[in-house]
Amino acid sequence: MSEPFVPTSRPEDLLLPALPQTMRLALAYAPAPARLPTLSLLALDQRLAGLLRHSREPMMAQIRLAWWRETLDRDAAEWPEGEPLLAALRSWNGAHRALVPLVNGWESLTGEAPLAPEALEEMVDGRAAAFAGLAAVLGRDGEAEAARGLGRRWALADLATKLNHPGESVVVRRLAGAEQGRSPRVSRALRPLAVLEGLARNTLAENGPGNRQGSARTVLMAMRIGLLGR
Repeated sequence: MSEPFVPTSRPEDLLLPALPQTMRLALAYAPAPARLPTLSLLALDQRLAGLLRHSREPMMAQIRLAWWRETLDRDAAEWPEGEPLLAALRSWNGAHRALVPLVNGWESLTGEAPLAPEALEEMVDGRAAAFAGLAAVLGRDGEAEAARGLGRRWALADLATKLNHPGESVVVRRLAGAEQGRSPRVSRALRPLAVLEGLARNTLAENGPGNRQGSARTVLMAMRIGLLGR
C-alpha cells in the first residue's frame, strides 16, 4: 500500500506570492529568524485589506474582521488547523494579540466616505502598533518606538496614494507632511520595516507614476535601505 500524501508546502511558500512587490522586496532583507514573523505580519495586513476590497457591504467586511479580531485574541492552541496564515502567526510565540489594533485599524475604514480624520488616525495607529509588536517579538524591545514611528510613516504614505476620496487623501497627506525629520535607523531584524517606509514615502513624493513597483529604481532604493538602514 502506498504511503498517504502529505503536503510539503510551508506556510511561507503559500503566503509570499500573494504579497505585493514592495513587500516582497522588503522581506528580502529580513534575517532568517525574523523572516516568518515579518512575513506573517505583512500577509495579515494584506489579508485584511482584501476583506475590505472584496466585501460588497461594509457589514460583511466587519463580520470577517471580527473573526480575525476574536481569533487573534485567543491562544494559538485554540486556532483551527489548515490556515497557512495562522500557522505562520504561531511564529509570534503567543504575542499575536499585539496585532488586534491592526484589525481595528482596517475596520475603521469600513465607514461611509468621507472617513472622519479619527478613523484614518486609527488605521495609522493600528499599523504602527503592529510594527511595534513585531519589534518585541524579535527581541528588539528597545526599538519598539522606532518601529512604531516607521509603521506610522509607512501607513500615512501608503494610504495617501491609495485612498479614492479626495477629502480623505488631503487629510492623510497633511498628516504625512507633519511627520518631520529623517526616518529612524533600525537594526537588521527590523530592516524590512525601514524598506517599506522608504519605498512608500518615495512613492508619495513622486505622486505615484514615476515610481512603478518593480522598477529598477525601486529595487535600487530597497537595496540601499535594506543594506544601509536608511
